[in-house]
Amino acid sequence: MPPENVPNASMRLLRLLSLLQTRHDWSGAELADRLGVTTRTVRRDVGRLREFGYPVHAVQGTAGYRLGAGASLPPLLLDDDEAVAVVVGLRTAAGGSVAGLEETSLRALTKLEQVLPSRLRHRVNTLHTATVRVGGTGPTVSPDTLMVIAEACRRHERLRFDYTSPRGGGTVRTVEPHSLVSFGRHWYLVAWDTGRDDWRTFRVDRLTPRVPTGPRFAPRRPPGGDVAAYLSHRLSSRTWPCRATVTLHASAEAVADRVWPGMGVVEAVDDHSCLLHVGAETPSALVWMITSVDVGFTLADGPPELFDALRLQAARCLHAVRAT
Repeated sequence: MPPENVPNASMRLLRLLSLLQTRHDWSGAELADRLGVTTRTVRRDVGRLREFGYPVHAVQGTAGYRLGAGASLPPLLLDDDEAVAVVVGLRTAAGGSVAGLEETSLRALTKLEQVLPSRLRHRVNTLHTATVRVGGTGPTVSPDTLMVIAEACRRHERLRFDYTSPRGGGTVRTVEPHSLVSFGRHWYLVAWDTGRDDWRTFRVDRLTPRVPTGPRFAPRRPPGGDVAAYLSHRLSSRTWPCRATVTLHASAEAVADRVWPGMGVVEAVDDHSCLLHVGAETPSALVWMITSVDVGFTLADGPPELFDALRLQAARCLHAVRAT
């Protein structure tokens, strides 16, 4: 048998690694068929991958292979779109809301860009130079705090923490954590508060976990079965001093793209109307939010000051039209 062509062997190893990354288990026969080689060659190539640090495990009973997690991170094999996606993600993370992540993201980004082929480096640089990022301001959270909460959520263990309310008061809370939610530039914990016997949301930058975590609990179904919708509803209406509900004279589907997360919650009624639940600091802010949806509406519930603010805004608009 003639000696194996080295470039072809190297390309086959990369192809083998790519296949192992796309599925949990592969049989030796399947890999041989995909690579166009014998199962003996597959076994030899698997041995080479192991020498390079890739933890390829044999699957008992199926004569197959599985790529596992190792003690160290060997080189990753990414296609063009995956590589660009990772770079864009790292650039975005560098300006995120997790304390200390910027430096770590920039280190990883530097390493990745050094090994990108020139064609990909050009695509990434084109996107970077054509993009202007408007940095938001807001508090950051510790990655250690996020990990403590995430582990408590995964293990279904009670969590105790010191919490500072928006008004400055401090309390110690005991909760059954359900999910972490990244919303805008803030992180929130959605959890069952054992002291209030109800669901609550907590800003992560305002809490300090107490370790170790508490006993395990049976997970509860979140309100409505949707944590994101529950948090959006809390942020858009219940937590604001001025709250209102209006009937919009259009379907929920028609206005869905006009109501951004945190502005309000749309509740379908029928094919021609829906309810919009909104909240804000002042009645005048509510007027702006309601009228920005740009459909006819009827005020269903709200403070008396909102009626006055609507009449004032209507008078201003009418005066502006008459003045022309």
